Amino acid sequence: MAWNEPGGNGGRDPWGGRGGQEGPPDLDELLKKLQERFGGIFGGGGARRGGGTSGPLGGYFLIAGLLFVAYLIWDVAYIIQPAERGVVLRFGKYATTMGPGFHLRLPRPIEKVEKVDVDSIRSVTHKAAMLTQDENIIDIEMAVQYKVGVVEDYLFRDRGPDNTLRLATESAVRSVIGRSKMDYVLTEGRSEIAAQIKELIQRLLSDYRTGLTVTSVNMQPAKPPEPVKAAFDDAIKAREDEQRLINEAEAYRNDILPKARGRAARMREEANAYKERVVADAQGETQRFLKLLTEYRKAPEVTRERLYIDTIESVLSRSSKVLLDSDSENIIYLPLERMSTSKSEAATALPHPALGTAVQDLQERRERLQESRSRTRGSR
Repeated sequence: MAWNEPGGNGGRDPWGGRGGQEGPPDLDELLKKLQERFGGIFGGGGARRGGGTSGPLGGYFLIAGLLFVAYLIWDVAYIIQPAERGVVLRFGKYATTMGPGFHLRLPRPIEKVEKVDVDSIRSVTHKAAMLTQDENIIDIEMAVQYKVGVVEDYLFRDRGPDNTLRLATESAVRSVIGRSKMDYVLTEGRSEIAAQIKELIQRLLSDYRTGLTVTSVNMQPAKPPEPVKAAFDDAIKAREDEQRLINEAEAYRNDILPKARGRAARMREEANAYKERVVADAQGETQRFLKLLTEYRKAPEVTRERLYIDTIESVLSRSSKVLLDSDSENIIYLPLERMSTSKSEAATALPHPALGTAVQDLQERRERLQESRSRTRGSR
């Protein structure tokens, strides 16, 4: 028979309804049943049946015990994330450092665990007006990124490691900028200055044992103070013009130097060729003179006459005058093309009377030369 039919289940539904009445279960009755069950576990059932009051107290003790066990498990178990490190303090003194994973430690107040994030990147900025080595004022803005390197030093060696880093950054920036000139800071020296500042900050942090590690130092472009910004802009423009002119001069030099070197090499080759030609001509003239000297020593008169005749022939060959012998019966060939030379060339020739005398003298010398040759042949 169903519970909701008349007479079924004693007239009570499973939710505690009576007399066929429908509705939610009675909460007071459920709590009472729960207390009775906990009381039976702690031995309070007889007292309850005897009309005592120890049943509810036993349930409270059970709940308190369960809560204490849960709290104890929660207090001794630690899960360290991969980006964290757990520092264990035993009665307030450093004991050890736990790596990532699940760990069990003694409950508080015996041991206490402090978790430190060692992978997150922190940042600090510094902006100030500073004096350079050449006594110029420039505005510097610096951003320093860092993280925790040694958790023990970070927690116990320095009271305020982050503030120490901020002060170390200011000191390092002023030290490096004070040793640099303004032009170097404004132009090509920014990356090198940032590297020097990073090294100096890390050295200071290591000396103070702050446990921090500097990962990067980013330096914004330095700029002059606002009142003198126009003058600095003019100086930068002049520097750029200077660099442009230097580049143009180098381009011109690269264009003109190869040509000059080529001309110099050509002139050297021509000079060497001229030297060799002059030396060869001189050596040839020397050899000719030596051979002529040998012949002159053998027959001085003959050699002297021959030289004279050759000289006169060379002179007369460049003259525009034509001399004819009246006693000659041969047909004479007149070089008309030579007779039509310019007056300037004709003016360099010998005058007519001197030329006639030279020709006569030449003929006489030829006759004597022939007689000398015939006598020389007869004597041989």
